[in-house]
Amino acid sequence: MPQSVPSLPRRVARMLRTSLFAQVGVALVLGIVVGRLWPDTATTFQPLGDGFIRLIKTVISPLVFCVVVVGIAKAGNLKAFGRIGLKALIWFEVASTAALLIGLIAANVFGPGSGMNVDPSKLDTSAVEAKTAGGSLPSTSEFILNALPQSAIGAFAENSLLQVLVLACLTGAALLHLGHTKVPKILPAIEQAQEVIFAIVGFVMKLAPLAVFGAMVHLVGEYGLGVMKTYAKLIILCYAVAIVFLVLLSVALKLVTGLSLWKFVRYTREELLLALGTASSESVLPRMMQKLRQAGARDDAVGLVLPTGYSFNLDGASIYLSIGTLFIAQAVGVDLSLSQQITVVLVLMLTSKGMAGIPGSAFLALSATASSLGAIPAGAVALLLGVDRIMDSMRVVTNLLGNCVAVFAVSKWEGALDTDRAKKMLDGEIQFVEEDEGDEAEGESKPGVGGPKAAGTPAKADVPPRFEAEVKEPASEVS
Repeated sequence: MPQSVPSLPRRVARMLRTSLFAQVGVALVLGIVVGRLWPDTATTFQPLGDGFIRLIKTVISPLVFCVVVVGIAKAGNLKAFGRIGLKALIWFEVASTAALLIGLIAANVFGPGSGMNVDPSKLDTSAVEAKTAGGSLPSTSEFILNALPQSAIGAFAENSLLQVLVLACLTGAALLHLGHTKVPKILPAIEQAQEVIFAIVGFVMKLAPLAVFGAMVHLVGEYGLGVMKTYAKLIILCYAVAIVFLVLLSVALKLVTGLSLWKFVRYTREELLLALGTASSESVLPRMMQKLRQAGARDDAVGLVLPTGYSFNLDGASIYLSIGTLFIAQAVGVDLSLSQQITVVLVLMLTSKGMAGIPGSAFLALSATASSLGAIPAGAVALLLGVDRIMDSMRVVTNLLGNCVAVFAVSKWEGALDTDRAKKMLDGEIQFVEEDEGDEAEGESKPGVGGPKAAGTPAKADVPPRFEAEVKEPASEVS
């Protein structure tokens, strides 16, 4: 007898039960509806989103530490790790500078603030001070010092990714130096801790729909949809420029690796929708690391490039800052010369680095830029208070995709990318599997932590010389 086709309601129910993308999508729509109809409930549902992000943040630092340590130890080459870091910084600087220039060109062409004729003396700047909590962006020397940990425990407690990366690099180098004979239990213990952390991520991700619902109710209820009318030209321009930048990024990805950014978006659609809904790229960092690893990027490349990009490669923020600076100038009637706009680029190239985790960092960067020019009243940045939260979604998604492209590009540049596996994964020939669920679907082996290779290659190939003597027989590859 022919197999009966499930009815439409059953198919929808099954999709909602099994698809995280469908669950988050429904939560997103419901959040907008509830926030629009009952705006007074905005603060009531806000803890749902905040609580989810807190849970995710608890595992980010230990996860980054484990992935980087295992990646260095299994790759067996600290110099290669240093090359990956250098190449990543080069990519970050080129990409973020390109984002700044594209934003400035677009703002000059379309003039989002032209004709507003705002009197800056009438603006209330107290809200800006409240948003920035009286803080300031660190200087270059402060930024470098802040990247060095004062305490191993403090680095994890404060969720300082750069400090955790430094500790991980030192630990991985020490494991390589000592070899498996002196510390035979350390590396397996770190690998097992990594598996535990990925299992925790799997549990927490089940709460993602609730987080998106709470975040969207808060956004719509607190800020309303009316702000979109007032700042329509600025919002449309920022999102349009972000799309243009991502198209250019997709061309670069195709030329460098042969991979399709659109297929990667489809592959990571659940994570991107979650980041969009919660306005937080940190909420999807662990899952993105999983997906990049399973898509053929080597562990040391993923562990170094992706977290570092959260501080150094803020492409979406660069677009917003460049357009926002010219928007403010145009709104208060200041015509910036070419030399002043070059100054804007140079200042933002510095101030946009290390913004992650600083309250009101966008306003601090804009204030610093306005002060350096001397032509724009610093208090004029208050013009962007009403629209800043609406821009979060653009910034988060653009930052996230920019960093993922950087992982693929730098991995390919360093020979740390299994391109065949990446294409199969993005084409759907290999299914993504949660790393706590065991073996890969369809009989495919997961990529070894030490580097890209064909399915079935024994893990012994990943073991550096000083560890190799302890490997008695080919083992299954570590996920």
